[in-house]
Amino acid sequence: MSVLVLNYRSPRDTVRSVCALYEQTYAEQSEVIVIDNHSEDDSIGIIRHQLQKVFPLRIVETHRNCGFGAGYNVGARFARGKYLLINNPAKILPRDGIERLVEHMEADSSIGILAPKLLHPDGTQRQSARTFPHPFDLVIKRTWLRYVFPCRVDRYVLAQKHGENVQDVDWVVGGCFLIRRSFFEELGGFDAERFFLFFEDMDLCRRCWLQEKRVVYTCKVIGSDRKRRLSDGGIFSLFTTRVGRAHIHSALRYFWKWRNLPNPRTSST
Repeated sequence: MSVLVLNYRSPRDTVRSVCALYEQTYAEQSEVIVIDNHSEDDSIGIIRHQLQKVFPLRIVETHRNCGFGAGYNVGARFARGKYLLINNPAKILPRDGIERLVEHMEADSSIGILAPKLLHPDGTQRQSARTFPHPFDLVIKRTWLRYVFPCRVDRYVLAQKHGENVQDVDWVVGGCFLIRRSFFEELGGFDAERFFLFFEDMDLCRRCWLQEKRVVYTCKVIGSDRKRRLSDGGIFSLFTTRVGRAHIHSALRYFWKWRNLPNPRTSST
């Protein structure tokens, strides 16, 4: 079992995440690989001082900030476990979380990607499982149009289905999910050439379905996630911030890549 934690200027979150990983019931069967995505701050010093002297983790440093997907692809090259847990530093699983996810995957070879339910500190739920969107869905969700088309927003974020125990979904957010390492390699990892940040998780899940493997969301394992995210904000933030512009860039590349192609989940059933 290999756990990949990607750090970019969030060393304290990374320290907290790694400490929680070594408290997992599956810790003895796991290796932890921290990838620092060329943070150019005090991240490496903090991580080495607070973690490397205590835990047998591996630290990998990239030569530049190569983006979300590319950073995890780099870490995966050093992984030796049967499974990869892609784990953003903001996500914390319960002590038996990894063990239960692995057991679920071991029991069902048809699963390609398995993701837990995520809750914010205030008890609200992260809408981390969704349907593949139409470009208009993204516009609706970020503008006043969400009040005009509430059913469409609910359908996109699966608002009525997040309470189900286990379900197949179109895609899950890339911050926390389990995948077999051999399958990740078969897929070629994240499409880092197209996506620097955002939409790489949606793209990976599409390719998972195209290989006739399922993307599964389970409420039987519940992790925690901080409430504020990079993609937060309204429509204007997409144009006025660097992160927002990266979101637009990736969206254009995603919809162009998959233009005129059907939903691979529904077309394969």
